[in-house]
Formats: sequence, structure tokens, C-alpha cells
Amino acid sequence: MTQAPATTRRTDRRHDREIIALALPAFGALVAEPLFVMVDSAVIGHLGTSQLAGLGVAAGLLTTAVSVFVFLAYATTAAVARRVGAGDLPAAIRQGMDGIWLALLLGAAVIAAVLPTAPWLVEAFGASATAAPHATTYLRISALGIPAMLVVLAATGVLRGFQDTRTPLYVAIGGFSANAALNVGLVYGAGLGIAGSAWGTVIAQCGMAAVYLAVVIRGARRHGASLRPDAAGIRACAQAGVPLLVRTLSLRAVLLIATAIAARLGDAEVAAHQIVLTLWSLLAFALDAIAIAGQAIIGRYLGAGDADGARAACRRMVQWGIASGVVLGVLVALARPLFIPLFTSDPTVQSPLMTTLLVVALTQPVSGIVFILDGVLMGAGDGPYLAGAMVVTLALFLPAALAVPAFGGGLVALWWAMALMMTVRMLTLWLRTRSGRWIVTGASR
Repeated sequence: MTQAPATTRRTDRRHDREIIALALPAFGALVAEPLFVMVDSAVIGHLGTSQLAGLGVAAGLLTTAVSVFVFLAYATTAAVARRVGAGDLPAAIRQGMDGIWLALLLGAAVIAAVLPTAPWLVEAFGASATAAPHATTYLRISALGIPAMLVVLAATGVLRGFQDTRTPLYVAIGGFSANAALNVGLVYGAGLGIAGSAWGTVIAQCGMAAVYLAVVIRGARRHGASLRPDAAGIRACAQAGVPLLVRTLSLRAVLLIATAIAARLGDAEVAAHQIVLTLWSLLAFALDAIAIAGQAIIGRYLGAGDADGARAACRRMVQWGIASGVVLGVLVALARPLFIPLFTSDPTVQSPLMTTLLVVALTQPVSGIVFILDGVLMGAGDGPYLAGAMVVTLALFLPAALAVPAFGGGLVALWWAMALMMTVRMLTLWLRTRSGRWIVTGASR
């Protein structure tokens, strides 16, 4: 068997070091984010069932609202990384500030929409009569922290573009610790109940945003970049984010459709589906961390005009994605009998879980390729293609998902439809990557 040339091996090792240095802290920060809701749940759970149910409804609404704007992180990462690669650090900071100003404007708009409509939103989300008042209270107070949450997204994108994923990890850990302490102190110490939990989260999020702003402002002063809002720059950020918004909404639609179909299959099936979806999301964190590294690295190479470097980095990251997918798939397949009892003791739920998780395990290598290529194309600023590809994927997934109950299929069949969805995504992303049309060099696309 012939060995790879020494130069190729050296290039691969350099890419490996970059990927590890960016992906590991990114994974830690990604895992820390859902811990906010977990802490709130643990604290509020001791207040009563109606309070916990109210939190569930409000947290679901807030999570959906914030996840829609995740493009603030993705688009900012790609744009800033390009300018870093081009060596224009003042322009990189300026680009990041445009994203932060856009986050503040969007956050203000969300507050204006949520505060007067909170009771209606809670009712539309299916809250019971006893849980609705608690959900409304939590939603209205927590909505005040949405601008801070969106600033955190945009500022995280700025730091990732500067190839810094450690600072977001430290901020996430600090925010999680502060949130836990504030929740306990305000809920029980101050006797504020569920309102105390909401205020604790708002204060923690504002603290995180303040730290990020301090870091970005310090960088702006160091490089002589303006901090004032620029209408043209903010408008350009919004335009770059629209395709990624379409992509995100299409992906959210897939997940909502899958849950709606599972609900029609029966109580045991929808319970098992929620467990599978939770584990699938956890696996996605590991793969998404490599994708985040891809966004930053690819953007930097393209900004520096190094098309060959971008291709080599893409190739190496795909290898990482496949290997990570294989490892995660094997772990899921072998560990199923061990962790399923941790989630449920009901045999009617355990039975479909065993087989469905095997489907998830088998498709992890496909997921690895999808996440990596998604990150590569985001880093290249290829948002319009990503939006179109995801809309096509949604259009193909919908009839496959609807066919599951129509033909008497169960949860396993539904997750084979999810596997089809991921396979379609893989093919569309692979075709684009192979074409080379995503490779556009320069400080801006």
C-alpha cells in the first residue's frame, strides 16, 4: 500500500490541530447552552407541577424564537473569518459590530411582539388553565433577555470568525454558573417563585452579553474600528442572513412534522420519539462542533485567497465527520441496552426505542458528512444554495413522513424517513462541494 506524500501528511496534521483546537471548546459551549433550561427545570420542579408545566411551554416558545435567529452566529462567523483571512482586522471587527447591531434591533422587535401577545402564544402552544399563568409570567420576563441572547449569538460568531472558540466556552460556563446561583437565590431566597427563575436567566444572559461586548469593544479600539451603527452594513448582514433563516426554518419544519407524525402513532411512540430526538440532538452537538470549526477555517482560507487550502481543509474535515459518525454510531448501537432504562421503564416505550436507535446509529456517518459540509458551505458564505437545498429536502421528506401513518408504519419507519432526509441533505451538499462553485475567494463573497 502506497503512503501519502510527506507534505500531505503534514497538511493533515496541521488541519487536525486546528480542528481540535476549535471544535473541543465549541462542543463545550454548545453543551452548556441547554443547561440553562435544565437548571430552570430542576429549580422550578420543586415549586409544583403547574409551574414546571408552565416553564415547559414558555421555554419551548423561547427556544424556538432564539433558534430562528441562529443565522446571526453562522453568517457573522463566515463574514468575519473572510476578513481575518484577508488580513483586514478593522473590517472584520466592523463586520462583527454590524451583526451585533442587527441582533439588538431584532431583539427589540421580538420584545415588542412577545410582551402583548404572551397570553395568546401560551394558549396557542397548548398550556393548561393551571399552567398558563405561570407560562405567561415566565415568557414575559424572559423575553426581556432576548436582545442579550441574540447579542450572544452574534458576538459568538465574531469570536469564532477570529478563530477563538475558547472565550465562548468560558462565557458559557460563567453564564451557566451565574444562572444556577441566581435561580436558587431568587426563587427560594427571595421567594419570587417562577418569576425569580425568569429574572435569574435574564440577568445571566445580560451578563454574558456584557462580557462579549467588552471583548469586541476592546478589539475595536485596538484596531481603530468604529462602533457606531452603519445602516448599509446592518442591511448587508440581514440580507446575508435571510437564506440561512430559510434553511433553519425548513429544518425546524422537518422536526415539527416528525413530532406531529409521531403523535399520531400513539402515546408510546411519541414518548419514544421524544427520547430518540433528545439523543439525536445530543449527537448533533458533537458533529456541530466540527462544523463550527469548518465555518471559521474555510472562511479564513477563502478570505486569504487560498482556494487549495480551503479544498484540503474541507477534505480533512469530511474525514473527521465520517470517523466521528462511525464512532458515535457504534457507541449508540452498543450502549442501547444500558441507557434506555435511564429514560423509561415502560416496555411499550422501550421496544420501539431499541430498533429506532439502531436506525439512528446506522445513519450517524451520513450525519457526520452532512454537518461538516453544511459548515463548510456556511463558512464559504454559500447561504442561497443551503436554503434551496433544505427546501428541496423538506419537499421530499414531507410525503415520506406522511406515508408512515398512511401505510401503517411505526416509529422505526418514521426514523427511516428521517434517514432519507439526511441522505438527501448529504447528496445535495456533496454535489455542491464537488462542483467547486462554493469556492469564491476574497474579503467578501
